[in-house]
Amino acid sequence: MVLCPLSRQLLKSSSSCGAWGRLLQRPSSGCVYSSIHGFNQKEVKEKLQAFPGGSIDLLKQDSGIAILTINNPSRMNAFSGSMMVDLEDKVSQLEKWTDGKGLIVQGAAETFCSGSDLSAVRAISDPQDGMKMCMFMQNALTRLLRLPLISVALVEGRALGGGAELTTACDFRLMAHASVIQFVHKHMGLVPGWGGAARLVNIVGSQNALKLLGGALKVDPEFGLQIGLADGVLEGSQVEKHAETLLQQATNWLSLYTKGPAPVIQAVKKVVVSGRELPLSETLRTEKDVFGTVWGGPANLQALASKSIHK
Repeated sequence: MVLCPLSRQLLKSSSSCGAWGRLLQRPSSGCVYSSIHGFNQKEVKEKLQAFPGGSIDLLKQDSGIAILTINNPSRMNAFSGSMMVDLEDKVSQLEKWTDGKGLIVQGAAETFCSGSDLSAVRAISDPQDGMKMCMFMQNALTRLLRLPLISVALVEGRALGGGAELTTACDFRLMAHASVIQFVHKHMGLVPGWGGAARLVNIVGSQNALKLLGGALKVDPEFGLQIGLADGVLEGSQVEKHAETLLQQATNWLSLYTKGPAPVIQAVKKVVVSGRELPLSETLRTEKDVFGTVWGGPANLQALASKSIHK
């Protein structure tokens, strides 16, 4: 059994955190699916790696903010099979990053992601293989959302299909001017399969989710702000290189929420994850347990020694 740092810390702090403990004790760092569901991760990885192309690039910075780049420009950053495996590997690395505080997910070459590479999709059109790919990506994106890092999707250009689903696996979404998020699954005779529909309902509500999925509506920045899918709009500069400017804007925006020691920022994310996924009684127990990991810690003691909150 492999447990992510979040699960290890919480399980050490208390054995009473029932639902949260059970959630995180699932194999492969809290995955949704395991062998008890007939899911063989090694077997699925081998099948996916038969469809190469592109890469998922990870840059961990001293600031505690990492940059995850979907890199397959010749196919509008569509996910090949090997890229799906790369994504799972990079999520595993981020789960072990004790100094991490934030994560920016972006696409290369001024576009976000156009979903799955159709050449790979056609090759695994068998329903059983499709289900296995679905389970693999649900696991990877669920773990991405549960990372003890505050994450933001930097949406430039188009985020289509699985790319739109990927944006929902981040805590926030920042949209560049003229960018579009579109759940085009209906046009492919499909529904989201990477967990995007469930996450979308949590973000925009069931009524708006029905509109976006049933109408395959194009969400521009203004519409995104209106329905709550976008958390901010970034403007490109005519002076500086466009991509670098957008990334710097996204970094500055995220830095507002990642100031402070990594253990404190990670604790913030942990209590929010529990509140998002667990019943109230279990959420309260988890909050108590996470509180216990920072109470009397270095950041808490330093704050108490340096300032008075009652002035």
